[in-house]
Amino acid sequence: MGAGPIGLVTMLAARAFGVPRIVIVNVDENRLSVAKQLGADGIVQVTTNLEDVGSEVEKIQKAMGSNIDVTFDCAGFNKTMSTALAATRCDGKVCLVGIGHGVMTVPLTPAAAREVDVVGVFRYKNTWPLCLEFLTSGKIDVKPLITHRFGFSQKEVGDAFETSARESNAIKVMFNL
Repeated sequence: MGAGPIGLVTMLAARAFGVPRIVIVNVDENRLSVAKQLGADGIVQVTTNLEDVGSEVEKIQKAMGSNIDVTFDCAGFNKTMSTALAATRCDGKVCLVGIGHGVMTVPLTPAAAREVDVVGVFRYKNTWPLCLEFLTSGKIDVKPLITHRFGFSQKEVGDAFETSARESNAIKVMFNL
């Protein structure tokens, strides 16, 4: 769930670990296109409306072509977490990575009845050596995620933040120091 920088890096990491099929879900068509270019096996465009969860879960499951064992919510909103909980198979796992909302209201009872485990990931303790290994070995190439570069003057910093916030084609905005 989510095709921003966190979702796309999560997809690349999952592929590096050998995940055979990955479907990316997002509201933005451009970000889904980037996900497809980076190796997503399937993409599903969704809305921000909670009422659409049921029909969108069907689309996601169809795109996956099999039961969904693990879902990573890399956006962290009520809608994305509700969709993740509903899409994941009985006895599956949902990993909350993104923190879009500080407090969420999600349907835990149906997920608990299906024994879906919820795991949170926020800190990066002891991950740097493996990350560096993946980057230096070429198992993961993050360069395609950098869509914009800016200098470090006051105006350029402002332009960079504006680009990051307003342009749907911006994935990762970087500063040249």
